[in-house]
Amino acid sequence: MDAVLDWVVLVMRTIGAPGVGVATALETVFPPVPSELVLPLAGYTASQGHYGLVAAIVWATVGSVLGALVLYWLGAAWGLDRICALADRIPLVHADDVRRAVSWFGAHGRSAVFVGRLVPGVRSLVSIPAGVDRMPLATFCLYTTLGSLAWNTALILAGYELGEQWHVVEGYVGPVSNVVYAVLAVVLLWFAARRLRHRVSGERRRSTPPQ
Repeated sequence: MDAVLDWVVLVMRTIGAPGVGVATALETVFPPVPSELVLPLAGYTASQGHYGLVAAIVWATVGSVLGALVLYWLGAAWGLDRICALADRIPLVHADDVRRAVSWFGAHGRSAVFVGRLVPGVRSLVSIPAGVDRMPLATFCLYTTLGSLAWNTALILAGYELGEQWHVVEGYVGPVSNVVYAVLAVVLLWFAARRLRHRVSGERRRSTPPQ
């Protein structure tokens, strides 16, 4: 990660504010590069006079939207049928569950995209069901921009104000990420247990001779 951050700093200092856009686009497409490190670092670099604070926020948001569009188009290209076919090959997962999830997203898509951009661990992934559901592109871009702008502004400002202590931001956001991951793990375990229970019940019904 240190090597990645060194490269991010080099890009930001070499090409200025557009480098912030490059960094945020990459962290959006590749979630293992955490925004809670990249964005405060961008704010700290701005505080050193390499570019303006407003320019950093604008370019970070542009990069976030471009990265989100890559994942959106990936979901749109893959399509619901292929994802459902893949789900049927995964133990304890069924295509109907995927269809219900996409249907839920269709009903709550706008709030899901906006709020999802504010949640560590979900920020990138929320773009994929938006693509699968073929959310109108203008709507997707609008709510992605609003959510990304709020997130980017908060973290870049924190890094700008903290200066050389920019890295402490991750110490506050990191635990939030861990809570999100824990909640997702519980949901997945509940989902797996539910699927297993239904599957066992179905097998028992099939194996019980008619009276």
